Amino acid sequence: MTSFRKTALVGGILYLITFIGSIPAALLVLPATDPGYLTSTGADQQVTVGLVLELVNVFALIGCGVAFFSVIRREHEGLAVGYLATRTFEGVTITVGVLSLLALVSLRQQGAATGDAESLVPVGNALVDIRSWAMTIGPNMAAFNALMLGTALYRARLVPRALPALGIIGAPILITFVVGTILGLTGPGTLFHGIAVAPFFIWELVLGLWLTFKGFNENSRIGLAERARRESATVSHGSQTTVAAKAGAA
Repeated sequence: MTSFRKTALVGGILYLITFIGSIPAALLVLPATDPGYLTSTGADQQVTVGLVLELVNVFALIGCGVAFFSVIRREHEGLAVGYLATRTFEGVTITVGVLSLLALVSLRQQGAATGDAESLVPVGNALVDIRSWAMTIGPNMAAFNALMLGTALYRARLVPRALPALGIIGAPILITFVVGTILGLTGPGTLFHGIAVAPFFIWELVLGLWLTFKGFNENSRIGLAERARRESATVSHGSQTTVAAKAGAA
């Protein structure tokens, strides 16, 4: 397996891990977003397991940025830097949401121990709000990810063009949804939310599967350049071995 194929494989698996980490995590942490969580008996272990999965998601999505950087910069260095930067921003923002819920769990345990949970409710609500905004802004950086990675993949023909086109076309819709949410014009759970997110769910899932099982297009411009580089390195290594062998015989 060449390094070119390994990069695609690693990136594809990391994309799939983001699904494995994010979807179950969203379900596991639901109790913590309930207004009555702070004064309830709590589901601390369930919530913390979900937060661990979210951290797995964070490391996987940043790993995608690192894995693809060396390939994307052969097409356009600015797109490569932009993709890595938006992936990192996404991971940092999601981590803020993780920290807010970890603090909420600690707060609930503190309230249970002192019997004064009611007085902590305003702080708990603020932590839940931080989590809500972190998850509105962080994961929806997928729009900017698609603009960077999708444009590079589309231009370089590293995958079938229909895949990155889906993300590129959907990016303005998702950005509009995020801005609309910040302005109070729409929000999570609305029809517009479903329309905005659907293209990215398909784009990232199919891209992860494609790169895992098919890899980058070896006949693309970058693929052919990579093949030529490998062949040149092989010939150079063979020549050096021959020269060394003759020198030893002499």
